[in-house]
Amino acid sequence: MTARFPVEQALKAQARALGFAACGIARADAAPETATRLTQWLDDGAHGDMLWMEERAHQRGSPASLWPEVKSVIMLGMSYAPPADPLALAEEGGVGRISVYAQGQDYHDIVKKALKALARWLVDTVPDTNLKVFVDTAPVMEKPLAEAAGLGWQGKHTNLVSREEGSWLFLGAVMTTLDLRPDAADVTHCGSCNACIAACPTDAFPAPYRLDARRCISYLTIEHKGPIPHEFREGIGNRIYGCDDCLAVCPWNKFADAAAANRAFVARAELAAPELSDLLALDDAAFRQIFSGSPIKRIGRDRMVRNALIAAGNSGLPSLLPRVLAALDDPAPVVRGAAAWALSRLAPPRFAEEAARRFLSEPDPEVRAEWQSGRGAEVAGAFQTKVRQSNISG
Repeated sequence: MTARFPVEQALKAQARALGFAACGIARADAAPETATRLTQWLDDGAHGDMLWMEERAHQRGSPASLWPEVKSVIMLGMSYAPPADPLALAEEGGVGRISVYAQGQDYHDIVKKALKALARWLVDTVPDTNLKVFVDTAPVMEKPLAEAAGLGWQGKHTNLVSREEGSWLFLGAVMTTLDLRPDAADVTHCGSCNACIAACPTDAFPAPYRLDARRCISYLTIEHKGPIPHEFREGIGNRIYGCDDCLAVCPWNKFADAAAANRAFVARAELAAPELSDLLALDDAAFRQIFSGSPIKRIGRDRMVRNALIAAGNSGLPSLLPRVLAALDDPAPVVRGAAAWALSRLAPPRFAEEAARRFLSEPDPEVRAEWQSGRGAEVAGAFQTKVRQSNISG
């Protein structure tokens, strides 16, 4: 069926009443280049360990691949604009930095609740409407669709940028069989600005509008399950969950209004600037308690402590040594390995001692590799030689 134009106006008014800062409509076939770009990105291996991107890539290319009956896609944005500079804690070595989007309530829950309310309104307003709602967890390429719906454009950092809301929008989608009047697509307004690319601490952008997730701190601290590659550890600094640098430096953020942000995303006190010493002592029960209701909970305790150990190694704070030393005996190999690296940075002589003592008894090859790095390799090697000589003479 075809909906008349007033339905679109009423839809946008209802979206704002439900807390969305932006609402636009795109035809289901409005971003035909998405499939080709996604295929190239996957072929390049730039998605790293995110194998779920491969597994449903055939559905991500277009909304019709996911739901053949769809005619229109309603794209919505909910603001989480921060009241303070997200980079302000960059030099505070004793605390961990959590990405702005994860400091409040889980956006999946908040956005989906509002989407469902909007969907109910639409069904009541236009009977016999069929629709589906999506927030991040389904194979939907939200950013190209949001650009097609006029919410903003994908900047050189590949994230959506809005002239009104800057870089701080959570995206949601309502797919429908209604043939709604589409909005005009937005176009890039980045110009010659390269602030986002220059700000990246790990050079995750091989070119404008291209992201290599394998080098991205958000990927490394959230999606990547194993040891973080050595070449990126120093660049991570004190970031323990995600990274805001490329978003925070965007000049368009000057138009974003923190007052427009949903109150659910206001930072919880314990997540605004958590002490590394507290994070290093987390067991599974404490992790679950602290991060209940937060998107952070999905990475689990081991990855969080791994990240905190990398931050501890970058902190230069000897006061963290007791917690780092305790982590050397952690049951999780990814934690023990990160603890070894942190120790090598904070106390090289102690690292050498521990390497000599622990190397032969360490069962995990990746943790042994940590003990063989740097000065520990010399000491551990000398220790093994001494043991072999002792066995021969004995």
